Amino acid sequence: MIVGAGFAGYECARTLSRTAKGAAEIVLLNPHDYFLYVPLLPEVAAGILEPRRISVSLTGTLPGVRLVLGQAHDVNLDARRVAYTDPEDREGTLEYDRLVLTVGSVNKLLPIPGVAEHAHGFRGMPEALYLRDHITRQCELAGAAEDPDERAARTTFVVVGAGYTGTEVAAHGVLFTDALARQNTGLRDGPRPRWLLLDIADRLLPELDERLSHTAERVLRRRGVDVRTGTSVKEATPDGVLLDDGEFIDSRSLIWCVGVRPDPLVASMGLPTDRGRLCVDEYLGVPGRPEVFACGDAAAVPDLTRPGKVTPMTAQHAQRQGKVAARNVAASCGHGTARAYEHHDLGFMVDLGGVQAAANPLHVPLSGPLASAVTRGYHLMAMPGNRVRVAADWLLDAVLPRQGVQLGLVRSWSVPLDTETPEVARVPR
Repeated sequence: MIVGAGFAGYECARTLSRTAKGAAEIVLLNPHDYFLYVPLLPEVAAGILEPRRISVSLTGTLPGVRLVLGQAHDVNLDARRVAYTDPEDREGTLEYDRLVLTVGSVNKLLPIPGVAEHAHGFRGMPEALYLRDHITRQCELAGAAEDPDERAARTTFVVVGAGYTGTEVAAHGVLFTDALARQNTGLRDGPRPRWLLLDIADRLLPELDERLSHTAERVLRRRGVDVRTGTSVKEATPDGVLLDDGEFIDSRSLIWCVGVRPDPLVASMGLPTDRGRLCVDEYLGVPGRPEVFACGDAAAVPDLTRPGKVTPMTAQHAQRQGKVAARNVAASCGHGTARAYEHHDLGFMVDLGGVQAAANPLHVPLSGPLASAVTRGYHLMAMPGNRVRVAADWLLDAVLPRQGVQLGLVRSWSVPLDTETPEVARVPR
């Protein structure tokens, strides 16, 4: 049984299915019926890609895997049983012989007044759809506003966290709001929408090579993004954001991208953890529990390429760990031999929208249109499905104006920042 269908869980299920060839029952427990290709989520929020383009059907692409829709909330290790709640609030349990925990991560919270109430994260599809509607709605309300101060506040967007997600959200967001402003008569002759990107670190993308960081910052500043490093939020209110330097930014939009933390299910299991991540050995097994494996964001996997450290929480590692976990699960059942996880990163890519990107494939630094082509090519190869549809949307976006329409299907209260299930919109009970 595999719990979670992110990069690690999906790849584990697919590899196990191909290995077993019907000789074993493979059960995948997940809150929804699709694998979400998270790296392209900013393009959904910016109106470039339609939501289903980056949502790959689990039942359609994982033959031989039985999908159970539900959110796991308890693991009884002694009884080898997982309790879950399905989408209709019914309780259920599943028994297992082997368990692979790939529950992923949720938004990282900080004890800053007002943030939980007024900020929104960016981890799942509901949050991306909400942000796309919210940005469009704020621009439309600003275009109809007679008060210039209200107009300025509604067209000011604050992104906190200049890692992968925050940088890409700001890069795509400024292009999106510029397109909306050009289409809106009330905003066409006024000041451009304003974007701020804040981070307590001393540079953008602090986890990457400095050359990629400088390239991204140069592109953002050229587009008018107000990049502020060494800056954090002191308080969030309904009317704006108070920075730690005392400046108050009038805004109706606070986008929280400060990082992630392991799914709370990990902490509830009573097993040793490392900074919230489940401790495992180099074979992705849980010490003392030979029937339990874990990988992806939920697991502190030893990094054999950097002794004494654990692998970072990236899709690149999660996807490869999923394959190794599948092989080792099969080995524990007598099929093949176990293998330790070891992977040297192949470089990183940051999509900056338009024809701009920063990338270092195989550690060769690239920027501009070439980096953008390499980045998009990598995404198409990495996606397990919908490649033609994604490429078609990219082509249409290049030749047609952006569609600025807000449907209002995901409301603010549906996507709270402190949710333990960012992949599922909250519904009224």
